[in-house]
Amino acid sequence: MALSSWFRWNEPSLRVSQRNPTDMVVDTLMMELNWQIKQAEKLHREKENEYRKIKTGVDYSWLMSYQKHNFEISPGERLQLEETCSKIHPSYCGPVILRFRHLIAEYEPDVQEVPRIFRSVLQEATEKMKEEEETKKIAKQWTTKRAMSLSLTTFRSRSRIFPFSSDIKTISEDVERETEPPHRVWSMPEFRTTKDE
Repeated sequence: MALSSWFRWNEPSLRVSQRNPTDMVVDTLMMELNWQIKQAEKLHREKENEYRKIKTGVDYSWLMSYQKHNFEISPGERLQLEETCSKIHPSYCGPVILRFRHLIAEYEPDVQEVPRIFRSVLQEATEKMKEEEETKKIAKQWTTKRAMSLSLTTFRSRSRIFPFSSDIKTISEDVERETEPPHRVWSMPEFRTTKDE
């Protein structure tokens, strides 16, 4: 029996390549939210222990057993947050997480406030994305208008007629240059009679 079958090294990793980028963004952002909720609970427990130590003067934290995860987001709120996360472009995922962590570190909120902060960060990101899309549309419209006006001006400059400096020969120029009358007019064929010969 080969060792590769035990460790499954030869199997292609299709899970990552087949996943939709939107699903990956939703999963990443929701994992971050869950982790921040757990951290807020842990910080809350530590603060309670410190308060009890100060109040009673005795540390009984080694006797207490805590549940791992007390706070749960309601299913409706979770669905709304996931829907908002699905609107986030993958390029904004990192900045959203950084902004969320920054606000959590700055305010040290209670557990119940963490989802509200997360929602505000998501709304901030979606508004910023909309603004950037609008500026891109405006810039695109401006560049197309600019390109059209440039093409029109180059077309106009190419098709200009300069009446005073022309290389086209006209009958009046020939008449002015020559003192003798021309033998024939350009628009008329030359007719000769037999008497003249």
